[in-house]
Amino acid sequence: MNSAEYYTRCPECESALIHDFAIGEYICQKCGYVVIDQIDDYGPETNSSDLDERIKKTRASGCTSLSLHDYGIRTEIGLGSKDYSGRSIDCQMVEQLNNMRRWHSRIRVATPKQRRLSNVLSKINEVCSALCFPKILVETSAMIFRNFENRSGAKGKSINSMAAATIYLACKRCSIVRSLEEVVLATGASREDRSSLKLASKYYRMMAMEMGVFTDPIQSAGCAPSHLPSVAVAVGSQPVIISSSSIASSCSIPIPVTLAIDHYIAKLANMSRIDSKVERLAIEIAHKSNSHLLADGKSPNGIAAAYIYLAAILLGVNLLQIDLSSLAGVTEVTIRNRCKDILTNFRVIITVRPMVKVT
Repeated sequence: MNSAEYYTRCPECESALIHDFAIGEYICQKCGYVVIDQIDDYGPETNSSDLDERIKKTRASGCTSLSLHDYGIRTEIGLGSKDYSGRSIDCQMVEQLNNMRRWHSRIRVATPKQRRLSNVLSKINEVCSALCFPKILVETSAMIFRNFENRSGAKGKSINSMAAATIYLACKRCSIVRSLEEVVLATGASREDRSSLKLASKYYRMMAMEMGVFTDPIQSAGCAPSHLPSVAVAVGSQPVIISSSSIASSCSIPIPVTLAIDHYIAKLANMSRIDSKVERLAIEIAHKSNSHLLADGKSPNGIAAAYIYLAAILLGVNLLQIDLSSLAGVTEVTIRNRCKDILTNFRVIITVRPMVKVT
């Protein structure tokens, strides 16, 4: 029996374990067998709402984090104005503590590489906090930037643009729908300043190409059939039949991307506050009409807006193109062109069922 099985199940009856924090033991929930005893607890000594009391009771062995340039394992000088016994510190000692704190922060980032790493990671934490991103995305962004820094180096590059490109790449990896413009605006850039957006886009392409995060081998696929196979899609009480046409004589599976069209449709549906049945139908139509010839080189926001607009028309929901285009960040012409591409390459057949009146 390996260590993983020993810690996760009982060696006698193969049941799950219960962690008793009071006595520090792992006990089988079925037979009561004590699997592990004398477990070390690395949590805080006590729970407290006071910051000074919490810092005082915290153990020395805290958890590490990739979002801190020193992984959070070095000693920090607190910002409090009281000593350990709770008495106030005099003015001369406060000035000495401020000088020690200042020099301590300078010593931690002695080299230019450490200073650059500290600045970018601080900006990543600031932007992720402003956008309310989860902790896993912050750690992913820090890991991506550390790998990029070790490979090619980020010397001479803009801190804000590099942080925005790293966060946008982490959003792709974590399946979180955020545009690069939203991330750039969160760094403090204005909407009129397009240079920051172009620079962040340049850094993003450079990181994606050099690190090979989206470089997967392209697998060849068979050609599309000449006939039109039909697939039924339910629209309330009316079935919609979508048939894929032979739009190419030869095709290949594209390089897989991290985010599917479902995420963009769900985001636009939540922003537009439309009925959930429109969202479900749009996602179903997107699955049935999935083709790389529609998605390659096209903005995913425009394609998602086109699917939502088609689903709204089929369900009789009043949804204006100008409202949908403002939410998606595309023009009305883009939505009409994507709808035209979908209707040209796929045939939609609506069969109306007569309603039976009950007397």
